[in-house]
Amino acid sequence: MDQPLILTCTSGEFPEQDCACPDGGFEPLTPHTMDTFAAWQIAPRLYRAPLPERHQLVFNPAGFSNVVVLNTPAQNILDAFALPQRLDSVLPSAPVSSPEHANAVRSLMALGLIRPTDAPASIIRSRVKTLTAWLHVTNACNLRCTYCYIHKTNHAMTEEIGRAAVDAVFRSAVRHRFQAVKLKYAGGEATLNFDLVRTLHAHARARKTESGLELREVVLSNGVTLTRAMIEFLRDENIRLMISLDGVGAAHDKQRVFASGRGSFSSVAHAIDRAITNGLSPHLSITVTAHNADTLTDAVHFAIDRDLPFNLNFYRENQCATPHTELAAAQARLVAGMQAAFAVIETRLPKRRLIDGLMDRSSFAEPHEYACGAGHNYMVIDERGGVARCQMEIERPLTSVMAEDPLAHLRNHRRGFQNVPVTEKEGCKNCEWRFWCAGGCALLTWRATGRTDVQSPYCNVYHALYPQVVRLEGLRLLKYAAMNA
Repeated sequence: MDQPLILTCTSGEFPEQDCACPDGGFEPLTPHTMDTFAAWQIAPRLYRAPLPERHQLVFNPAGFSNVVVLNTPAQNILDAFALPQRLDSVLPSAPVSSPEHANAVRSLMALGLIRPTDAPASIIRSRVKTLTAWLHVTNACNLRCTYCYIHKTNHAMTEEIGRAAVDAVFRSAVRHRFQAVKLKYAGGEATLNFDLVRTLHAHARARKTESGLELREVVLSNGVTLTRAMIEFLRDENIRLMISLDGVGAAHDKQRVFASGRGSFSSVAHAIDRAITNGLSPHLSITVTAHNADTLTDAVHFAIDRDLPFNLNFYRENQCATPHTELAAAQARLVAGMQAAFAVIETRLPKRRLIDGLMDRSSFAEPHEYACGAGHNYMVIDERGGVARCQMEIERPLTSVMAEDPLAHLRNHRRGFQNVPVTEKEGCKNCEWRFWCAGGCALLTWRATGRTDVQSPYCNVYHALYPQVVRLEGLRLLKYAAMNA
């Protein structure tokens, strides 16, 4: 008889975002002991879908299992718990004499696919571990991207302001008992003030040693002025690099242009390949607009050809960008473009985990109730030392790096958009995907509806695409399990 097979992957190199990604979701349930006299049952509202060769994808939208693939014997064991069952009535004999079945039951327990009938219905929020800060090291940029939200100037952050910014981040991190700090060196174009990046990196490492906190760093770049010396520095100092790439050739050039109007694709592609040659794998950020929704397949091929992590993010309306009517893709067209990209991925499934970058800044690392850290564990520091909640509000700072605790000011601000939990959003409370999209970008919803306690304008798009996103992860797990068998 075939043995039960259970496949999952909860780790990976999650792609870098140009946004306040969620960090800290819910506490995993304490693993239960294998009490053969306790009653267990399938977790409510499991998402299940067929996969090739009678395998099945299982996903617990309100749990911690991530995507799981089961073969037929494993499905049979799971289905045995459709009604409350004692473990000793499900196992064919005592666990000692049926180790494969006993181990499968333990795995289903650990993944949260079955749970005790008396387990609490709700999940408990965990402590957020990381304070993330966007350091706007310069407001200057050599590109004029159509969807950019920054009014460009030649003003750059000084070393004095930069050091004060790093100090402010660590000060708030210690005061609020975070375990780690993440710094995003951005702009503008961060490489135009790269000497300051080097200086602030050294200063941050010193503060890391003093505070005992962990430190992670990333440079967000358009790539066009990225030199070999910069790449080697980032590689040697273990700083990640994110490069924006919106397509191949004309698709990229349509929305990412130099100030002269010339397209930047050839320069960006050269920078990406130079980074790879010199031992640094950049993360690619692909912004989806009406200009490139129909050509996402080329960008996906580009990334997979180079085995690079990437994310697909939807354009956000803002006052600096080209008129919204030109950039916003109709939702049907957006879905079609994303589905075409997914079809490419299905034919070229990579070994690396992709699920966390495929759906507009959604993270499948763990369930979470906030779409991002804005107003909670995120600070945006402009080139003059002002501190805002979101980089799309960078021109409206609420405090400065000279404040004793800048994060407290951001958390206490009650005007404008509010980053409320998804459990308080109208239209989200009973959605099976609510702890993964968390209701979408609060600022986008605020600008579109005047409210932040309702679901995202992209809600229908998420509903259409989420099942395909988890299916791709199931196919990937199945493919590499078969190759390694």
